[in-house]
Formats: sequence, C-alpha cells, structure tokens
Amino acid sequence: MRLEPIATVSDLVERLDWQLDDDELRIAAGALEDASDLARSYGRDWDAESVPRLVRTLVLKACRRYMSNPNGYTQSRAGDETLGWNDAAGENAGTVYFTDDEQKLLRGLAGKNPALVSATISAWGPQRKRPVGLVPVDGSGKPFPLFAYEDQPW
Repeated sequence: MRLEPIATVSDLVERLDWQLDDDELRIAAGALEDASDLARSYGRDWDAESVPRLVRTLVLKACRRYMSNPNGYTQSRAGDETLGWNDAAGENAGTVYFTDDEQKLLRGLAGKNPALVSATISAWGPQRKRPVGLVPVDGSGKPFPLFAYEDQPW
C-alpha cells in the first residue's frame, strides 16, 4: 500500500526563494516522496491527514535542504568556479535526509524513544528450603536421596 506524501509540492514551493521550472517540480515531487517515506521509517505510518504538524515541517525542511543543494556541496568559490564536497555528510550527501536530531525527534513523535527501565523483582510465595541432597519425585511426594551427604551434597 503506497501512502501519499506527507506534504505537497505547493507547500514546498512556498518555502523556497525561487520559482521552480518543470524539471525542478518533478524533482521536488520525488524529494517529497522520499522524505515522507523516510519520516515514516523513523516514526510510524502517518497518513497525510493525521500526520503531526511537526513531522510535516521536518519533511519540508529536509526537502528544502535538498532542493537548495542537490549535489551536497560543502564549498563553493565564484572566482575560479571551485566546487567541493567532503564526507562530512557521509552517504547522505546529495540526497534527501534527516539529521540525527531530526531522526530522534521523529522517533519521539512516534513514541519510539528507547529507554532503560529498572524493575524490582521479588519472590512470590513462601520460601522453602529443600533438604540437602534430596530431589523431588513426581507422584510419590517423597524426595529421593541423591548425593545425600550432609557435608558434601554434590
């Protein structure tokens, strides 16, 4: 079952500083699908109507980041036309992605925050001490002596 993107292309266009041509509109639609799928993988299967507003904001933010710098450049120079990128963004350079903080926020909005829980454990019922070296036998009710030395049971 394929879900609709969490945000629309018109929502994204409102956040950009320039008018998109036909190719950019196509790329924007694909970026919104990718960002929506990623948001659902970090969070839950939100549909476009019931998605929290902050999730929609994060999807649009990731798409705006991608549309502003689709190649993932980290350095640009006008004089000699030097462009550069590095591995700081890792495998996410030039793709739609969520930062680590955005991923944590999506998990939190979905209720998937990992937590460490400490539980108190106590014995239930009376504590009976078995005689040393005797093992229970089914049916007879009488324990069977096995290695029944008081000072060295095993």
